[in-house]
Amino acid sequence: MARKVLFLDIDGVLHRGIARRSGNRVVSSAPGVIELFEYALVLDELLKPYPDVEIVLSSDWAIVLGIQYTVDAIPSPTLRNRVVGATYEGCTFNEMLWPLLSRGEQVLDYVARHSPANWLAIDDRVDGFESCRHRLVSCQTEVGLGDPAVIELFRQRLRESF
Repeated sequence: MARKVLFLDIDGVLHRGIARRSGNRVVSSAPGVIELFEYALVLDELLKPYPDVEIVLSSDWAIVLGIQYTVDAIPSPTLRNRVVGATYEGCTFNEMLWPLLSRGEQVLDYVARHSPANWLAIDDRVDGFESCRHRLVSCQTEVGLGDPAVIELFRQRLRESF
């Protein structure tokens, strides 16, 4: 079966701001964010018409906090079940160098290794996506999937890609 992949960033997409460790908790840098993953249900609804789309984590959460921790933190069981891994898994060089690559380079490295039939990325980082802007839905870090214009663009890109 031809794989369809959504490369998913978390900070600046599924919640506003950048998450930071605070003691034994992870909190957002954005003022007013009480609960992380505030837009998980928005993503869940957007993906409903596309049940065969897999999620590959392109977030720093996966490499810093671990894939399982990251998956367990996502409040939607449907989204959790879609996650099949992270971009850095199986890379051909030292994983410690992974954070030094642009986000686009990380995604394109995964694409080169796994050849998904169709793919799309949603991220608040645009670095490295110059050759494939049509496959990127760009969020503003302090707004994420709380932006109606981004939601509409994402719907359009989903229709075009999957």
